[in-house]
Amino acid sequence: MVTRAALQKRIRQARGVDPADCVLKDCRLIDVCCGEIVRTDVAICDDRIAGTGNYSGVQEIDCKGAYICPGFMEGHIHIESSMLSPKQFARAVLPHGTTTVVCDPHEIANVAGIAGINFILEESSDLLCRFYLMAPSCVPATHLETSGAFLGSGEIEQILKSPRVIGIAEMMNFPGVLFEDDEVLKKLILSEKMDIPMDGHAPGLGGKDLQAYIGCRIMSDHECTTAEEASEKLRSGMFLFIREGSTAKNLSALLPVVTRKNSHRCLLVTDDCHPHDLVIEGHLDRILRKAIKLGLDPITAIQMVTINVANYFNLNDRGAVVPGYRADLVLFDDLADIRPKLVFSGGQEVAVENSSKNIDKKKFANKYPEVFDSVHVETKTISFSIPARAKCARVVRVLKDQLITEEVELPVKIVDGMAVADPENDIIKMAVVERHKATGNIGLGFVQGFGLQRGALASTVGHDSHNITVIGVDDRDMMLAVETIVGHGGGLAVVVDGRVLASLPLPIGGLMSAADALEVSAGFSSLLQAAAGLGGFLADPFMHMSFLSLSVIPHLKMTDLGLVDVDTFQHVGLWV
Repeated sequence: MVTRAALQKRIRQARGVDPADCVLKDCRLIDVCCGEIVRTDVAICDDRIAGTGNYSGVQEIDCKGAYICPGFMEGHIHIESSMLSPKQFARAVLPHGTTTVVCDPHEIANVAGIAGINFILEESSDLLCRFYLMAPSCVPATHLETSGAFLGSGEIEQILKSPRVIGIAEMMNFPGVLFEDDEVLKKLILSEKMDIPMDGHAPGLGGKDLQAYIGCRIMSDHECTTAEEASEKLRSGMFLFIREGSTAKNLSALLPVVTRKNSHRCLLVTDDCHPHDLVIEGHLDRILRKAIKLGLDPITAIQMVTINVANYFNLNDRGAVVPGYRADLVLFDDLADIRPKLVFSGGQEVAVENSSKNIDKKKFANKYPEVFDSVHVETKTISFSIPARAKCARVVRVLKDQLITEEVELPVKIVDGMAVADPENDIIKMAVVERHKATGNIGLGFVQGFGLQRGALASTVGHDSHNITVIGVDDRDMMLAVETIVGHGGGLAVVVDGRVLASLPLPIGGLMSAADALEVSAGFSSLLQAAAGLGGFLADPFMHMSFLSLSVIPHLKMTDLGLVDVDTFQHVGLWV
């Protein structure tokens, strides 16, 4: 809360009676309110913009005509996908111009419930990159899998009491909306009663079902994959979150939908972003560069990661370079190729030339055992054997750069009455092992599209309930891969011929590391290199693996309870 003295100081500096604390001289300001570029100075008082115009300051920085715009704002991300703790994620994205992040802690919530959310809140409480949370609406996402926690409407109402929880996250259970599930309706009523945004998640939904979904005050969608779908949702009043993440890349397909008349209803988001991409390519600046290269007006693109985000989430103190707003600022030289060279957060210079500074050094809170002890599996009870019941099986086919999978019916290889991997036809085994409650549940089947010729890959990152996902050609290698990550308390592993080629421990909920982005990226790069050596042809097989169990994305998925036909929202048999 601003004090009287602070407000008086801001007034005097804005009027030019006193010199500003800091003045960025000779900038080309991206005016996101009017869509213009203005040559001006930007005056900073404490953590706020004092004014724009001709100013003098105690500190003056000659920007020499550099462009300046508001700090970038991420409107939808699961930071767990970065495999970084909140502190390390902030450290990674600040040099790329991101000063505000709205995240959905859905992943850690599925593992550790309210304790997981409180961990994210506490660890991000005083970072220079400001974190806001959306209360996860679907924990578990469906009844078709075993989750580590349950969050009902009562728990969500409790979570929303935190001032940095500003809405309800993506309502993935769109069948639950359409078929009037009682608990889902309670969450919808809570959103309307509190007058807070509720994000959507409705891939492929259209027609009257879409009208019913939106009519429950579900305001956005980030799952569009075609221009037709995006147009229908925009016309029906939704905000369009255009996703360009590490796996799902929808920018090229959806950008033609964006016009000057509707761009104020559009945001650019990542949803999921692996550490390798953060280190090598960047964050929102990466999406901006690609969008501009594809023909989007640069000012419009910047609006889609600043003022549009602020307006949607009612973050009314940021998103523009205007008096009274937070002094979250990004300076860069080339409007056609945006690469931040100086970043301010709350008036502090926090990053320069792709390196962060003044990063919080606080240690992790140690009072969340649910977060740091989250893998409970009796590996001795696991078997990956699949008795053959027929000649053909339902096989999950992965699609490059998409979360959507296909269902294909294919003949499987049978040896001595057992169905086995058939790498010659790119059909390998997949399994999802329950890891929260040591139930012994295991879903078994086959997957196509990885190109694996030998060995196995395993991961405790498996959306949404984050059970263990393992794929492989050899049962023994699959077992060793699972044993390896269980021993790490969570993580990723590549195994071949009884040897662990590479592994990456993720002891925070089986999802995140306490190491910095460079270290995690290096470890992940080693995993990718090892996986590629097994004959795989996907650039990031682990990201694709993590979505094999996502039972709210069409069409065929696998959970610890078996195969799921997402279109009918029910389990189906392996054999056909």
